[in-house]
Amino acid sequence: MKQAEQKNENEQLPVHHISDAPLSVAQVYELAQSNTQLVLSPAATKKIETCRQYLDDKIAHSDAAFYGINTGFGSLCNVRISKGGLEELQRNLLMSHACGMGEEVPQEVVKLMLLLKIQSLSYGHSGVQVLTVQRLIDFYNHNILPVVFQQGSLGASGDLAPLSHLALPLLGLGEVYHNGKRKKAKSVLKSFKWKPINLRSKEGLALINGTQFMSAYSVWCTHQAQYLAKVADFITALSVDAYNAHPIPFNPLIHQVRKQTGQIKVAARIRDYLAGSQICQQPKAHVQDPYSFRCVPQVHGASADAIQYVHDVIEREINAVTDNPNVFVDEDLILSGGNFHGQPLAMVLDFLSIALAEIGSISERRTFKLLDGTRDMPFFLAHQPGLHSALMIPQYTAASIVSQNKQLCTPAVIDSITSSNGQEDHVSMGANAATKCYRVLNNLRNILAVELLTATQALHFRKHKAKPPLQSSPLIEQVLTAYRNKVPFIKQDRVLHEDMVKSAAFIKEELRGML
Repeated sequence: MKQAEQKNENEQLPVHHISDAPLSVAQVYELAQSNTQLVLSPAATKKIETCRQYLDDKIAHSDAAFYGINTGFGSLCNVRISKGGLEELQRNLLMSHACGMGEEVPQEVVKLMLLLKIQSLSYGHSGVQVLTVQRLIDFYNHNILPVVFQQGSLGASGDLAPLSHLALPLLGLGEVYHNGKRKKAKSVLKSFKWKPINLRSKEGLALINGTQFMSAYSVWCTHQAQYLAKVADFITALSVDAYNAHPIPFNPLIHQVRKQTGQIKVAARIRDYLAGSQICQQPKAHVQDPYSFRCVPQVHGASADAIQYVHDVIEREINAVTDNPNVFVDEDLILSGGNFHGQPLAMVLDFLSIALAEIGSISERRTFKLLDGTRDMPFFLAHQPGLHSALMIPQYTAASIVSQNKQLCTPAVIDSITSSNGQEDHVSMGANAATKCYRVLNNLRNILAVELLTATQALHFRKHKAKPPLQSSPLIEQVLTAYRNKVPFIKQDRVLHEDMVKSAAFIKEELRGML
Protein backbone atom coordinates (compact mmCIF):
# COMPACT_ATOMS: atom_id res chain seq x y z
CA MET A 1 0.00 0.00 0.00
CA LYS A 2 2.88 2.37 0.76
CA GLN A 3 4.23 1.75 -2.74
CA ALA A 4 0.87 2.67 -4.25
CA GLU A 5 0.69 5.86 -2.22
CA GLN A 6 4.26 6.79 -3.20
CA LYS A 7 3.42 6.26 -6.87
CA ASN A 8 0.43 8.54 -6.53
CA GLU A 9 2.59 11.24 -4.97
CA ASN A 10 5.17 10.94 -7.76
CA GLU A 11 2.47 11.29 -10.40
CA GLN A 12 1.03 14.21 -8.45
CA LEU A 13 -2.47 12.83 -8.81
CA PRO A 14 -5.10 13.48 -6.14
CA VAL A 15 -5.83 10.55 -3.83
CA HIS A 16 -9.08 9.36 -2.28
CA HIS A 17 -8.82 6.98 0.66
CA ILE A 18 -11.46 4.26 0.68
CA SER A 19 -12.98 4.24 4.16
CA ASP A 20 -16.33 4.03 5.91
CA ALA A 21 -16.80 7.81 5.64
CA PRO A 22 -20.15 8.46 3.88
CA LEU A 23 -19.96 9.38 0.22
CA SER A 24 -22.33 11.80 -1.49
CA VAL A 25 -23.76 11.27 -4.95
CA ALA A 26 -21.84 14.33 -6.16
CA GLN A 27 -18.60 13.06 -4.64
CA VAL A 28 -18.90 9.64 -6.28
CA TYR A 29 -19.71 11.21 -9.64
CA GLU A 30 -16.82 13.66 -9.47
CA LEU A 31 -14.37 10.97 -8.35
CA ALA A 32 -15.24 8.82 -11.35
CA GLN A 33 -14.92 11.81 -13.71
CA SER A 34 -11.49 12.79 -12.39
CA ASN A 35 -8.00 11.27 -12.34
CA THR A 36 -8.21 10.77 -8.59
CA GLN A 37 -6.48 7.60 -7.45
CA LEU A 38 -8.07 5.24 -4.93
CA VAL A 39 -6.14 3.92 -1.95
CA LEU A 40 -7.46 1.58 0.74
CA SER A 41 -7.29 3.25 4.12
CA PRO A 42 -5.56 1.27 6.90
CA ALA A 43 -8.90 0.95 8.71
CA ALA A 44 -10.62 -0.49 5.62
CA THR A 45 -7.72 -2.88 5.02
CA LYS A 46 -7.98 -4.11 8.60
CA LYS A 47 -11.74 -4.68 8.31
CA ILE A 48 -11.34 -6.68 5.11
CA GLU A 49 -8.52 -8.79 6.57
CA THR A 50 -10.40 -9.45 9.81
CA CYS A 51 -13.54 -10.54 7.97
CA ARG A 52 -11.60 -12.83 5.63
CA GLN A 53 -9.75 -14.47 8.52
CA TYR A 54 -12.99 -14.99 10.41
CA LEU A 55 -14.57 -16.62 7.39
CA ASP A 56 -11.59 -18.92 6.84
CA ASP A 57 -11.67 -19.99 10.50
CA LYS A 58 -15.42 -20.53 10.43
CA ILE A 59 -15.25 -22.78 7.36
CA ALA A 60 -12.30 -24.74 8.77
CA HIS A 61 -13.95 -25.46 12.11
CA SER A 62 -17.67 -25.67 11.32
CA ASP A 63 -19.82 -28.15 9.46
CA ALA A 64 -22.72 -25.68 9.14
CA ALA A 65 -24.14 -24.84 5.73
CA PHE A 66 -23.56 -21.25 4.65
CA TYR A 67 -25.36 -20.13 1.52
CA GLY A 68 -23.09 -19.57 -1.45
CA ILE A 69 -20.01 -20.33 0.62
CA ASN A 70 -20.28 -24.09 0.88
CA THR A 71 -23.58 -24.56 -0.95
CA GLY A 72 -24.80 -24.06 -4.50
CA PHE A 73 -26.61 -20.93 -5.62
CA GLY A 74 -30.24 -19.99 -6.17
CA SER A 75 -32.46 -23.05 -6.13
CA LEU A 76 -29.30 -25.17 -5.66
CA CYS A 77 -28.87 -23.67 -2.20
CA ASN A 78 -29.38 -27.04 -0.52
CA VAL A 79 -26.55 -28.73 -2.43
CA ARG A 80 -23.50 -28.95 -0.17
CA ILE A 81 -20.07 -28.35 -1.67
CA SER A 82 -16.99 -30.11 -0.32
CA LYS A 83 -14.20 -28.00 1.16
CA GLY A 84 -11.99 -29.00 -1.73
CA GLY A 85 -14.41 -27.46 -4.22
CA LEU A 86 -15.03 -24.08 -2.60
CA GLU A 87 -12.63 -22.10 -4.75
CA GLU A 88 -13.73 -23.81 -7.95
CA LEU A 89 -17.31 -23.00 -6.96
CA GLN A 90 -16.57 -19.27 -6.95
CA ARG A 91 -14.74 -19.34 -10.29
CA ASN A 92 -17.56 -21.32 -11.84
CA LEU A 93 -20.03 -18.80 -10.48
CA LEU A 94 -18.44 -15.88 -12.35
CA MET A 95 -18.14 -17.78 -15.60
CA SER A 96 -21.64 -19.26 -15.56
CA HIS A 97 -23.29 -15.98 -14.62
CA ALA A 98 -21.53 -13.81 -17.23
CA CYS A 99 -24.56 -13.94 -19.52
CA GLY A 100 -24.99 -10.31 -20.50
CA MET A 101 -26.43 -9.32 -23.86
CA GLY A 102 -27.33 -6.17 -25.74
CA GLU A 103 -25.45 -2.90 -25.94
CA GLU A 104 -22.37 -2.22 -23.85
CA VAL A 105 -22.67 -0.24 -20.65
CA PRO A 106 -21.11 3.22 -21.21
CA GLN A 107 -17.57 3.33 -19.88
CA GLU A 108 -18.35 6.23 -17.55
CA VAL A 109 -20.97 4.03 -15.87
CA VAL A 110 -18.59 1.04 -15.71
CA LYS A 111 -16.09 3.20 -13.83
CA LEU A 112 -18.82 4.10 -11.36
CA MET A 113 -19.59 0.38 -10.98
CA LEU A 114 -15.97 -0.31 -10.07
CA LEU A 115 -15.90 2.49 -7.51
CA LEU A 116 -19.15 1.44 -5.87
CA LYS A 117 -18.14 -2.24 -5.75
CA ILE A 118 -14.84 -1.31 -4.11
CA GLN A 119 -16.64 0.86 -1.57
CA SER A 120 -19.18 -1.84 -0.69
CA LEU A 121 -16.53 -4.53 -0.23
CA SER A 122 -14.41 -2.26 1.97
CA TYR A 123 -16.83 -2.31 4.92
CA GLY A 124 -15.66 -5.76 6.01
CA HIS A 125 -18.95 -7.64 5.77
CA SER A 126 -18.28 -9.48 2.49
CA GLY A 127 -15.42 -11.87 3.26
CA VAL A 128 -13.19 -10.99 0.30
CA GLN A 129 -9.40 -10.90 0.21
CA VAL A 130 -7.58 -7.58 0.35
CA LEU A 131 -5.87 -8.71 -2.86
CA THR A 132 -9.20 -8.89 -4.67
CA VAL A 133 -10.23 -5.38 -3.61
CA GLN A 134 -6.77 -4.06 -4.44
CA ARG A 135 -6.96 -5.48 -7.94
CA LEU A 136 -10.30 -3.74 -8.48
CA ILE A 137 -8.59 -0.56 -7.31
CA ASP A 138 -5.74 -1.21 -9.74
CA PHE A 139 -8.27 -1.50 -12.55
CA TYR A 140 -9.89 1.75 -11.49
CA ASN A 141 -6.62 3.67 -11.10
CA HIS A 142 -5.28 2.52 -14.47
CA ASN A 143 -8.64 3.12 -16.18
CA ILE A 144 -9.00 -0.54 -17.09
CA LEU A 145 -12.72 -0.80 -17.68
CA PRO A 146 -14.34 -4.22 -18.14
CA VAL A 147 -16.73 -4.74 -21.03
CA VAL A 148 -20.18 -5.01 -19.45
CA PHE A 149 -23.53 -5.48 -21.18
CA GLN A 150 -26.82 -3.73 -20.43
CA GLN A 151 -29.13 -6.75 -20.51
CA GLY A 152 -29.19 -9.69 -18.14
CA SER A 153 -29.92 -8.45 -14.63
CA LEU A 154 -33.32 -8.92 -12.99
CA GLY A 155 -32.29 -6.42 -10.33
CA ALA A 156 -33.00 -8.82 -7.51
CA SER A 157 -30.33 -11.47 -6.92
CA GLY A 158 -27.84 -8.70 -7.25
CA ASP A 159 -26.93 -7.47 -10.70
CA LEU A 160 -25.60 -10.94 -11.42
CA ALA A 161 -24.86 -10.84 -15.15
CA PRO A 162 -23.36 -7.34 -15.44
CA LEU A 163 -21.33 -7.71 -12.23
CA SER A 164 -20.01 -11.05 -13.48
CA HIS A 165 -18.69 -9.30 -16.57
CA LEU A 166 -17.22 -6.61 -14.30
CA ALA A 167 -15.39 -9.27 -12.25
CA LEU A 168 -14.30 -11.70 -15.00
CA PRO A 169 -11.09 -9.75 -15.78
CA LEU A 170 -9.89 -10.44 -12.23
CA LEU A 171 -9.56 -14.04 -13.40
CA GLY A 172 -7.94 -13.07 -16.70
CA LEU A 173 -11.23 -13.70 -18.51
CA GLY A 174 -13.49 -11.43 -20.52
CA GLU A 175 -12.53 -8.16 -22.17
CA VAL A 176 -11.63 -4.66 -21.04
CA TYR A 177 -11.06 -1.22 -22.47
CA HIS A 178 -7.59 0.16 -21.86
CA ASN A 179 -5.95 3.16 -23.51
CA GLY A 180 -9.01 3.52 -25.69
CA LYS A 181 -8.78 0.00 -27.09
CA ARG A 182 -10.84 -3.12 -26.45
CA LYS A 183 -8.54 -5.93 -25.38
CA LYS A 184 -8.56 -9.40 -23.87
CA ALA A 185 -8.31 -9.11 -20.09
CA LYS A 186 -5.60 -11.77 -20.07
CA SER A 187 -3.29 -9.65 -22.22
CA VAL A 188 -3.81 -6.55 -20.07
CA LEU A 189 -3.03 -8.47 -16.87
CA LYS A 190 0.13 -9.77 -18.54
CA SER A 191 1.20 -6.27 -19.57
CA PHE A 192 1.01 -5.16 -15.92
CA LYS A 193 2.61 -8.42 -14.70
CA TRP A 194 -0.49 -9.17 -12.63
CA LYS A 195 -1.46 -12.75 -11.97
CA PRO A 196 -5.15 -13.73 -12.19
CA ILE A 197 -6.88 -13.76 -8.80
CA ASN A 198 -7.51 -17.17 -7.25
CA LEU A 199 -10.91 -16.59 -5.68
CA ARG A 200 -11.43 -18.01 -2.22
CA SER A 201 -14.70 -19.07 -0.65
CA LYS A 202 -17.56 -16.58 -1.02
CA GLU A 203 -15.53 -14.11 -3.09
CA GLY A 204 -17.31 -14.73 -6.37
CA LEU A 205 -20.64 -14.30 -4.66
CA ALA A 206 -19.47 -11.08 -2.98
CA LEU A 207 -18.39 -9.71 -6.35
CA ILE A 208 -21.64 -10.36 -8.22
CA ASN A 209 -24.24 -10.16 -5.44
CA GLY A 210 -24.90 -6.45 -5.17
CA THR A 211 -26.68 -3.49 -6.72
CA GLN A 212 -23.68 -1.72 -8.25
CA PHE A 213 -25.01 -1.87 -11.83
CA MET A 214 -28.25 -0.17 -10.80
CA SER A 215 -26.43 2.12 -8.36
CA ALA A 216 -23.89 3.28 -10.93
CA TYR A 217 -26.63 4.22 -13.38
CA SER A 218 -28.48 5.86 -10.49
CA VAL A 219 -25.53 8.04 -9.55
CA TRP A 220 -25.00 9.13 -13.14
CA CYS A 221 -28.68 9.81 -13.79
CA THR A 222 -29.29 11.61 -10.49
CA HIS A 223 -26.30 13.87 -10.87
CA GLN A 224 -27.22 14.72 -14.45
CA ALA A 225 -30.88 15.16 -13.51
CA GLN A 226 -30.03 17.81 -10.93
CA TYR A 227 -28.13 19.74 -13.57
CA LEU A 228 -30.73 19.39 -16.33
CA ALA A 229 -33.45 20.53 -13.94
CA LYS A 230 -31.50 23.75 -13.48
CA VAL A 231 -30.97 24.02 -17.23
CA ALA A 232 -34.69 23.60 -17.81
CA ASP A 233 -35.40 26.47 -15.40
CA PHE A 234 -32.92 28.69 -17.20
CA ILE A 235 -34.25 27.90 -20.68
CA THR A 236 -37.74 28.55 -19.33
CA ALA A 237 -36.62 32.02 -18.25
CA LEU A 238 -35.24 32.59 -21.73
CA SER A 239 -38.52 31.41 -23.25
CA VAL A 240 -40.51 33.63 -20.90
CA ASP A 241 -38.82 36.71 -22.33
CA ALA A 242 -38.95 35.37 -25.88
CA TYR A 243 -42.72 34.79 -25.55
CA ASN A 244 -43.19 38.07 -23.64
CA ALA A 245 -44.84 36.08 -20.88
CA HIS A 246 -45.94 37.50 -17.53
CA PRO A 247 -43.48 37.44 -14.61
CA ILE A 248 -46.44 37.43 -12.18
CA PRO A 249 -46.70 33.59 -11.94
CA PHE A 250 -43.20 33.58 -10.39
CA ASN A 251 -44.13 35.99 -7.59
CA PRO A 252 -42.99 34.39 -4.28
CA LEU A 253 -46.32 35.08 -2.57
CA ILE A 254 -48.08 32.61 -4.87
CA HIS A 255 -45.68 29.82 -3.94
CA GLN A 256 -45.42 30.57 -0.27
CA VAL A 257 -49.10 29.86 0.24
CA ARG A 258 -48.78 26.43 -1.36
CA LYS A 259 -45.65 25.53 0.62
CA GLN A 260 -44.23 23.01 -1.88
CA THR A 261 -40.44 23.12 -1.55
CA GLY A 262 -39.54 22.46 -5.17
CA GLN A 263 -42.12 24.91 -6.46
CA ILE A 264 -40.74 27.68 -4.25
CA LYS A 265 -37.16 26.97 -5.36
CA VAL A 266 -37.98 26.87 -9.07
CA ALA A 267 -39.90 30.15 -8.96
CA ALA A 268 -37.01 31.80 -7.10
CA ARG A 269 -34.49 30.47 -9.58
CA ILE A 270 -36.45 31.77 -12.59
CA ARG A 271 -36.83 35.17 -10.92
CA ASP A 272 -33.05 35.25 -10.49
CA TYR A 273 -32.45 34.30 -14.11
CA LEU A 274 -34.80 37.08 -15.27
CA ALA A 275 -33.46 39.73 -12.87
CA GLY A 276 -32.75 42.97 -14.74
CA SER A 277 -34.60 42.03 -17.93
CA GLN A 278 -36.09 45.02 -19.74
CA ILE A 279 -38.44 42.72 -21.64
CA CYS A 280 -39.76 41.16 -18.46
CA GLN A 281 -40.43 44.59 -16.92
CA GLN A 282 -42.52 45.79 -19.88
CA PRO A 283 -46.30 46.08 -19.38
CA LYS A 284 -48.16 43.12 -20.89
CA ALA A 285 -51.27 43.47 -23.04
CA HIS A 286 -52.46 39.92 -22.30
CA VAL A 287 -53.86 38.74 -18.96
CA GLN A 288 -52.55 35.16 -18.72
CA ASP A 289 -50.13 32.78 -20.40
CA PRO A 290 -50.56 29.13 -21.33
CA TYR A 291 -49.84 26.57 -18.62
CA SER A 292 -46.48 25.68 -20.18
CA PHE A 293 -45.29 29.11 -19.06
CA ARG A 294 -47.58 29.96 -16.16
CA CYS A 295 -47.32 26.63 -14.34
CA VAL A 296 -43.60 26.00 -14.67
CA PRO A 297 -42.92 26.37 -10.91
CA GLN A 298 -45.61 23.79 -10.19
CA VAL A 299 -44.46 21.31 -12.87
CA HIS A 300 -40.69 21.76 -12.62
CA GLY A 301 -41.04 22.02 -8.86
CA ALA A 302 -42.73 18.65 -8.57
CA SER A 303 -39.91 17.11 -10.61
CA ALA A 304 -37.34 18.89 -8.43
CA ASP A 305 -38.90 17.36 -5.31
CA ALA A 306 -38.90 13.93 -6.98
CA ILE A 307 -35.24 14.29 -7.94
CA GLN A 308 -34.34 15.20 -4.36
CA TYR A 309 -36.18 12.16 -3.01
CA VAL A 310 -34.43 9.90 -5.52
CA HIS A 311 -31.10 11.48 -4.60
CA ASP A 312 -31.58 10.66 -0.92
CA VAL A 313 -32.41 7.00 -1.62
CA ILE A 314 -29.44 6.64 -3.94
CA GLU A 315 -27.10 8.23 -1.44
CA ARG A 316 -28.05 5.64 1.15
CA GLU A 317 -27.53 2.83 -1.36
CA ILE A 318 -24.02 3.84 -2.42
CA ASN A 319 -22.92 3.70 1.22
CA ALA A 320 -24.41 0.24 1.77
CA VAL A 321 -23.40 -3.42 1.83
CA THR A 322 -25.60 -5.17 -0.72
CA ASP A 323 -24.12 -8.62 -1.23
CA ASN A 324 -25.30 -11.82 0.46
CA PRO A 325 -24.69 -13.45 2.86
CA ASN A 326 -23.34 -10.77 5.20
CA VAL A 327 -20.56 -11.55 7.63
CA PHE A 328 -20.73 -9.98 11.10
CA VAL A 329 -17.43 -10.72 12.82
CA ASP A 330 -18.17 -9.09 16.18
CA GLU A 331 -21.47 -10.92 16.49
CA ASP A 332 -19.99 -14.21 15.21
CA LEU A 333 -22.75 -14.46 12.61
CA ILE A 334 -23.05 -15.18 8.90
CA LEU A 335 -26.54 -14.09 7.88
CA SER A 336 -28.27 -14.79 4.60
CA GLY A 337 -30.86 -12.18 3.66
CA GLY A 338 -31.86 -10.05 0.70
CA ASN A 339 -29.84 -6.84 0.60
CA PHE A 340 -29.14 -7.56 -3.07
CA HIS A 341 -32.80 -6.94 -3.97
CA GLY A 342 -33.08 -3.80 -6.09
CA GLN A 343 -36.60 -2.74 -5.14
CA PRO A 344 -35.57 0.60 -3.54
CA LEU A 345 -33.58 1.53 -6.64
CA ALA A 346 -36.11 0.22 -9.15
CA MET A 347 -38.90 2.32 -7.68
CA VAL A 348 -36.94 5.56 -7.54
CA LEU A 349 -35.42 5.07 -11.00
CA ASP A 350 -38.93 4.71 -12.41
CA PHE A 351 -39.91 7.81 -10.45
CA LEU A 352 -36.88 9.69 -11.77
CA SER A 353 -37.75 8.77 -15.35
CA ILE A 354 -41.26 10.15 -14.88
CA ALA A 355 -39.93 13.36 -13.30
CA LEU A 356 -37.51 13.91 -16.19
CA ALA A 357 -40.07 13.05 -18.85
CA GLU A 358 -42.44 15.70 -17.45
CA ILE A 359 -39.76 18.37 -17.71
CA GLY A 360 -39.30 17.37 -21.34
CA SER A 361 -43.03 17.30 -22.01
CA ILE A 362 -43.65 20.85 -20.85
CA SER A 363 -40.50 22.05 -22.64
CA GLU A 364 -41.84 20.80 -25.96
CA ARG A 365 -45.10 22.69 -25.33
CA ARG A 366 -43.17 25.94 -24.84
CA THR A 367 -41.32 25.26 -28.10
CA PHE A 368 -44.67 24.74 -29.81
CA LYS A 369 -46.06 28.04 -28.52
CA LEU A 370 -42.99 29.99 -29.60
CA LEU A 371 -43.57 28.80 -33.16
CA ASP A 372 -47.32 29.33 -33.53
CA GLY A 373 -47.24 32.86 -34.93
CA THR A 374 -48.79 34.60 -31.90
CA ARG A 375 -47.41 37.34 -29.67
CA ASP A 376 -46.14 39.29 -32.68
CA MET A 377 -43.86 36.46 -33.73
CA PRO A 378 -43.55 35.18 -37.32
CA PHE A 379 -44.70 31.62 -38.00
CA PHE A 380 -41.94 29.15 -37.19
CA LEU A 381 -39.70 32.14 -36.42
CA ALA A 382 -38.82 32.58 -40.10
CA HIS A 383 -37.99 35.89 -41.76
CA GLN A 384 -40.00 34.77 -44.79
CA PRO A 385 -42.47 32.09 -43.69
CA GLY A 386 -43.36 29.89 -46.63
CA LEU A 387 -40.14 30.35 -48.55
CA HIS A 388 -38.33 29.27 -45.41
CA SER A 389 -39.63 26.66 -42.92
CA ALA A 390 -37.14 27.81 -40.27
CA LEU A 391 -37.87 25.98 -36.99
CA MET A 392 -40.98 24.06 -38.05
CA ILE A 393 -39.42 20.60 -37.94
CA PRO A 394 -37.25 20.69 -34.80
CA GLN A 395 -40.54 20.79 -32.89
CA TYR A 396 -41.50 17.54 -34.64
CA THR A 397 -38.26 16.04 -33.40
CA ALA A 398 -38.90 17.22 -29.86
CA ALA A 399 -42.43 15.81 -30.01
CA SER A 400 -41.15 12.42 -31.17
CA ILE A 401 -38.62 12.30 -28.34
CA VAL A 402 -41.26 13.32 -25.80
CA SER A 403 -43.43 10.48 -27.07
CA GLN A 404 -40.56 8.01 -26.75
CA ASN A 405 -39.96 9.15 -23.17
CA LYS A 406 -43.61 8.49 -22.36
CA GLN A 407 -43.18 4.96 -23.65
CA LEU A 408 -39.98 4.49 -21.66
CA CYS A 409 -41.74 5.64 -18.49
CA THR A 410 -43.86 2.51 -18.23
CA PRO A 411 -42.65 1.37 -14.78
CA ALA A 412 -40.18 -1.50 -14.81
CA VAL A 413 -40.66 -2.25 -11.12
CA ILE A 414 -44.26 -3.42 -11.50
CA ASP A 415 -43.06 -6.40 -13.54
CA SER A 416 -41.67 -9.60 -12.04
CA ILE A 417 -40.73 -12.90 -13.67
CA THR A 418 -39.92 -15.90 -11.51
CA SER A 419 -36.40 -17.29 -11.92
CA SER A 420 -34.07 -19.96 -10.50
CA ASN A 421 -36.69 -22.70 -10.42
CA GLY A 422 -38.98 -20.57 -8.24
CA GLN A 423 -36.44 -19.76 -5.53
CA GLU A 424 -36.20 -16.18 -6.78
CA ASP A 425 -39.90 -15.58 -7.21
CA HIS A 426 -40.11 -11.78 -7.00
CA VAL A 427 -37.62 -9.56 -8.78
CA SER A 428 -37.38 -5.78 -9.09
CA MET A 429 -36.38 -5.37 -12.76
CA GLY A 430 -34.37 -2.42 -11.47
CA ALA A 431 -31.68 -2.93 -14.11
CA ASN A 432 -34.25 -2.22 -16.82
CA ALA A 433 -35.42 0.81 -14.83
CA ALA A 434 -31.80 2.01 -14.76
CA THR A 435 -31.09 1.68 -18.47
CA LYS A 436 -34.46 3.24 -19.35
CA CYS A 437 -33.77 6.19 -17.08
CA TYR A 438 -30.41 6.72 -18.76
CA ARG A 439 -32.18 6.95 -22.12
CA VAL A 440 -34.87 9.29 -20.77
CA LEU A 441 -32.24 11.62 -19.39
CA ASN A 442 -30.28 11.81 -22.64
CA ASN A 443 -33.57 12.36 -24.46
CA LEU A 444 -34.39 15.24 -22.12
CA ARG A 445 -31.14 16.97 -23.00
CA ASN A 446 -32.09 16.84 -26.67
CA ILE A 447 -35.59 18.15 -26.00
CA LEU A 448 -34.15 21.08 -24.06
CA ALA A 449 -31.67 21.66 -26.88
CA VAL A 450 -34.58 22.19 -29.27
CA GLU A 451 -36.22 24.67 -26.89
CA LEU A 452 -32.91 26.51 -26.50
CA LEU A 453 -32.53 26.75 -30.28
CA THR A 454 -36.11 27.98 -30.61
CA ALA A 455 -36.11 30.41 -27.68
CA THR A 456 -32.88 32.12 -28.75
CA GLN A 457 -34.31 32.60 -32.25
CA ALA A 458 -37.55 33.99 -30.81
CA LEU A 459 -35.69 36.27 -28.43
CA HIS A 460 -33.98 37.95 -31.37
CA PHE A 461 -37.36 38.93 -32.82
CA ARG A 462 -38.66 39.99 -29.41
CA LYS A 463 -35.72 42.24 -28.64
CA HIS A 464 -35.94 44.01 -31.97
CA LYS A 465 -39.66 44.74 -31.71
CA ALA A 466 -38.70 47.88 -29.76
CA LYS A 467 -36.58 50.79 -30.89
CA PRO A 468 -33.95 50.78 -29.54
CA PRO A 469 -33.92 47.00 -28.98
CA LEU A 470 -34.72 45.82 -25.48
CA GLN A 471 -32.36 43.65 -23.48
CA SER A 472 -33.08 40.52 -21.53
CA SER A 473 -31.38 39.89 -18.19
CA PRO A 474 -27.58 40.20 -17.93
CA LEU A 475 -27.27 36.44 -17.42
CA ILE A 476 -29.47 35.57 -20.39
CA GLU A 477 -27.55 38.05 -22.57
CA GLN A 478 -24.25 36.49 -21.45
CA VAL A 479 -25.44 33.00 -22.29
CA LEU A 480 -26.93 34.20 -25.59
CA THR A 481 -23.58 35.67 -26.64
CA ALA A 482 -21.79 32.40 -25.86
CA TYR A 483 -24.47 30.41 -27.65
CA ARG A 484 -24.34 32.55 -30.76
CA ASN A 485 -20.63 31.76 -31.03
CA LYS A 486 -21.71 28.16 -31.58
CA VAL A 487 -25.09 28.50 -33.27
CA PRO A 488 -25.70 31.58 -35.46
CA PHE A 489 -29.09 33.21 -35.86
CA ILE A 490 -31.14 31.48 -38.57
CA LYS A 491 -31.65 33.95 -41.41
CA GLN A 492 -32.53 31.36 -44.01
CA ASP A 493 -33.05 27.59 -44.06
CA ARG A 494 -30.02 25.41 -43.45
CA VAL A 495 -29.34 21.89 -42.18
CA LEU A 496 -30.70 22.26 -38.67
CA HIS A 497 -29.48 18.87 -37.44
CA GLU A 498 -26.08 20.46 -36.92
CA ASP A 499 -27.60 23.33 -34.90
CA MET A 500 -29.52 20.88 -32.74
CA VAL A 501 -26.44 18.79 -32.05
CA LYS A 502 -24.47 21.92 -31.18
CA SER A 503 -27.26 23.06 -28.88
CA ALA A 504 -27.19 19.75 -27.02
CA ALA A 505 -23.40 19.98 -26.73
CA PHE A 506 -23.70 23.57 -25.45
CA ILE A 507 -26.01 22.36 -22.68
CA LYS A 508 -23.74 19.45 -21.84
CA GLU A 509 -20.38 21.20 -21.96
CA GLU A 510 -20.62 24.99 -21.69
CA LEU A 511 -23.82 26.07 -19.98
CA ARG A 512 -22.90 24.27 -16.74
CA GLY A 513 -20.19 26.78 -15.93
CA MET A 514 -22.49 29.74 -16.53
CA LEU A 515 -25.44 28.87 -14.28
